[in-house]
Amino acid sequence: MLNISTKKKSDHSESLDERLIQLARHCQKFRGAIVGRSLFQLLSTLLLFAASLTVIMATYENHYWVVALMIIPTGGLVVRLFIFQHDCGHQSFFKSRKWNDRVGRALSIFTFTPYGYWREAHNTHHATSGNLSKRGVGDIDTLTVREYLARTWFKRLSYRIYRHPVLLLLIGGPVMILILQRFPVGQPAPFRKIWRSVLGLNLALAIVYGSLVYLIGAKFFLVVYLPIICISAWVGGWLFFIQHQFENTVWEYAKDWSFKKAAVLGSSYFVLPKILQWFSGNIGFHHLHHICGVIPNYRLQECHETAPHMPEIREIRLWQSLKCLRLTLWDEDLRRLVGFRQLKEA
Repeated sequence: MLNISTKKKSDHSESLDERLIQLARHCQKFRGAIVGRSLFQLLSTLLLFAASLTVIMATYENHYWVVALMIIPTGGLVVRLFIFQHDCGHQSFFKSRKWNDRVGRALSIFTFTPYGYWREAHNTHHATSGNLSKRGVGDIDTLTVREYLARTWFKRLSYRIYRHPVLLLLIGGPVMILILQRFPVGQPAPFRKIWRSVLGLNLALAIVYGSLVYLIGAKFFLVVYLPIICISAWVGGWLFFIQHQFENTVWEYAKDWSFKKAAVLGSSYFVLPKILQWFSGNIGFHHLHHICGVIPNYRLQECHETAPHMPEIREIRLWQSLKCLRLTLWDEDLRRLVGFRQLKEA
């Protein structure tokens, strides 16, 4: 756990805008890939993933307790591979666009996420995060209190069902990864470009996993590999949720929206135990990632440790993050996320 109290504190007489500019300038020093570190991360994680699957394959018929123990960290390795794919989408894992795109597409086989389609949506998310006038691409649907109250009872009920943690995270995560990403209807990116990415991955998945089912049998895929993908979807979905869905996040309409403010104050610094920080590829430093998306995952901690102190940064601990599940609506008057219960009390 980082001890940010040891950092030199900035002059509080400086305005927030000045501190944000200082932070943005600091982050620029850490942009760009270190190819040797990227290759070591990629190869070591793939070796661990292969070793884990080998152990599972050798034991799943007779020692399912071993499989049960191995499924969770194996799902965590899929999350880590997704972070590498994520860095490729930001062109920060390798120096060459060609190799970022090649590796990003190859990792789609493990993450089930079509690289080109996801990259377009995610870049839109970075460009519009915290902008109430540009919601709906690469984010979790969030209504304001006024919008919610203006809806019919049926549409209110639909939103409540959508925002329930069981549907949004437990069911929604795997459904998104396994099914919805196979048919990305209604996305704003060019139709031909998106469908080339999606259909290309669908074909690759059919060949790779169809061959595995043919050689090993459907039981292994259904009993072992699908749970691994579900675990990675749950973990990934939770990380994505907590990065922006916390009480004192920042939302503004376009006329008042600021990229730097939304990036740093509308994104959490999710403090995780070291082992979880490793599996999640330092994505907990999300405030730094949003202010400078081209910092490779392995440089985020160093960037954080040497950054000018900003008391406004939204730090969230693991146990605190669970309280965010109840937050569902943006209150424009209170300027914070609130839950349905708070709305009823008001």
